[in-house]
Amino acid sequence: MKKVLESEFQKEYKKLPQKSFFAPGRLNMIGEHIDYNGGLVMPCAITMGTYLLLAPNSDHLFRINSANFEESVEIPLASSYIKSGESWYNYPLGVIHFMMQDKCNLDGLDLLYYGNIPIGSGLSSSASIELVTAFALNDFFSLGYSLLELVLLSQRVENKFIGVSSGIMDQFAVAFGQKDKALLLNCNNLEYAVIDSHLDPYLLAIINTNKPRKLSASKYNERVGECALALKALQEELDLTYLCDIDSVAFQQYQYLITSETVRRRAQHVIEESERVKKAATALAGRDLTGFGKLMYESHDSLKMLYEVSGNELDAIVDYALTDKNVIGARMTGAGFGGCAIALVAKEGFQRFSAGLTVYYAAKIGYSPTIYSSEIGRGVCTWLSALPEIDHPDD
Repeated sequence: MKKVLESEFQKEYKKLPQKSFFAPGRLNMIGEHIDYNGGLVMPCAITMGTYLLLAPNSDHLFRINSANFEESVEIPLASSYIKSGESWYNYPLGVIHFMMQDKCNLDGLDLLYYGNIPIGSGLSSSASIELVTAFALNDFFSLGYSLLELVLLSQRVENKFIGVSSGIMDQFAVAFGQKDKALLLNCNNLEYAVIDSHLDPYLLAIINTNKPRKLSASKYNERVGECALALKALQEELDLTYLCDIDSVAFQQYQYLITSETVRRRAQHVIEESERVKKAATALAGRDLTGFGKLMYESHDSLKMLYEVSGNELDAIVDYALTDKNVIGARMTGAGFGGCAIALVAKEGFQRFSAGLTVYYAAKIGYSPTIYSSEIGRGVCTWLSALPEIDHPDD
């Protein structure tokens, strides 16, 4: 792959790249729609991700190209930029914008991106592009940002430049992920713990519904607003900063303050899901994989019934998983509205699971899913340090 991308870079820019970088995608093992509510989540980095090759130019231009998309952009060095339609290059453009706003000393660069994360799958391709860009510019120009500052800058890109009201989880996992570890992240104060993920004799299957979703055009921002309404109602009698500051016992006592039944159900999911993450961390640390799998199913039911962000495609995957003895847990992962589900599948039964699910899903939905056997990878890095952990059959 490295030779192929270097050749592509040389074809595009008539020179070889000087440096290369990698940022993973992420999946969330449990704790969905919690990051913007100040609760606990349990993401991990995956070995699929975004590669970035770059070299300086003397033209004071940012030339941004991708091996995946036809759209490209060439822009002069400026003090600020604005979003351009819905093109993929808005993500690196947003990073450059905020670095220029921070008065960083940037200069012209030729950049080539390549990603193997399915677009619209809910595996954080956008955060992967943001972090690989921010990390690369920070490294190449010796800007002095800490890794956490790069995470916060990338979240600003998502919120203020792209226009998606997401929390910090995606960018944090892409940056701080560790091989074979899950992160137990408190989205309130960004404190985190590393949890050994001993999944043997199981593996994490990632199942792409192949129903793409446009996050900024979905009902994601609507759910953020509903949670804000729930918090405001509870704050009439409770001293809360985030919705997850209240536990389920207290919520039962004070839920009457939320007059909208829909908003009440949204709050119930958030509060109970944050508590499920605590239980899941205990189960995973204690290698109680059956208990962990049960919590995965409970999480999906809540996302389906209370938060209403699932759908026929995601539900079909979980419905099948419940019938397969090789599976001990399954749930949607990511924001929902399409994207991916994950399942904890016995290694020896993965091929049977994959074949059976494909037949079931195609009969029910009308087309096939794409199923991957997943490994937990490391966070953003220079490409050479990533290579030993990534299996590329075309290397």
